[in-house]
Amino acid sequence: MCCEDLVCARCAAPVAEGRCPSCRAARESLHHSSFTISPQLLMALCAVLLALLVLAGYRI
Repeated sequence: MCCEDLVCARCAAPVAEGRCPSCRAARESLHHSSFTISPQLLMALCAVLLALLVLAGYRI
């Protein structure tokens, strides 16, 4: 989602312009994307790790 399509409820201006503190806060929160691991990705990583550990156990 980009802030160019959003309209501020406080000042009725596009959020991308950042006219009021609410616009600026919303724009900052949208543009600061942090890397998060979804539960599905975490489960997939655990499954791969478990498979590698099982394969390593059979080779010994």
